[in-house]
Amino acid sequence: PVTAGSIVVPHGHVIGNEKWRGSELAQRLQGKTRLIFEDGLGLVDFHLSNRTCILYISEADLVAGDEFKRRLARFRNASSLGGIVIVEKTQISDQYFLPVQKLVVLELGMVLLPVANQGEASQLITQLVMLFTLSFAFLQVREESKDRNSNPFLPKQCSQLAEPSVFRTVQQIPGVGEAKALLLLQQFGTIHQLCNASVKELELVVGQTAAQQIYRF
Repeated sequence: PVTAGSIVVPHGHVIGNEKWRGSELAQRLQGKTRLIFEDGLGLVDFHLSNRTCILYISEADLVAGDEFKRRLARFRNASSLGGIVIVEKTQISDQYFLPVQKLVVLELGMVLLPVANQGEASQLITQLVMLFTLSFAFLQVREESKDRNSNPFLPKQCSQLAEPSVFRTVQQIPGVGEAKALLLLQQFGTIHQLCNASVKELELVVGQTAAQQIYRF
């Protein structure tokens, strides 16, 4: 497995393991995001950023035995990357899901996201890439704002550019318009705090349905 910093992922791109070339998942990602295939990714299926990657566990992997467990353990023990585990949860594999959830979340400390099929997985990966891209854009604006604040020769009003940028970023979340974006920013203040909010915390601001949409995104 690779370590953080050894793979450079351009913003808005996904680097996929060569073994996924021609798959349904790869075909569905094409056109929605910029997908680049690479050899030598080892245990990793997709890289979303320089520090975050995806390990995909299919229905066949779950039914076949414990090899996927050894793969996850090897990754966690040897890699400094943040791993997101996508698991196919179907009628056939549902009986295996709870033990996998305990292994991934409680024992390995990784994020687990269930999907029904590769089509749903492609939508999830696309949303994650969008979120990473928006977060990067926000950080750039914030850094530019800091630079302008520290420069006495630039007009002070330029330092306010970050606020409308964050406002527009939050509106990119599905189901969030101007009103909800304003409420969310008033409550949580930053993109980081919003991303780490629980469903219950979100429900208090925007209601149950919108909270579930925001949390999944």
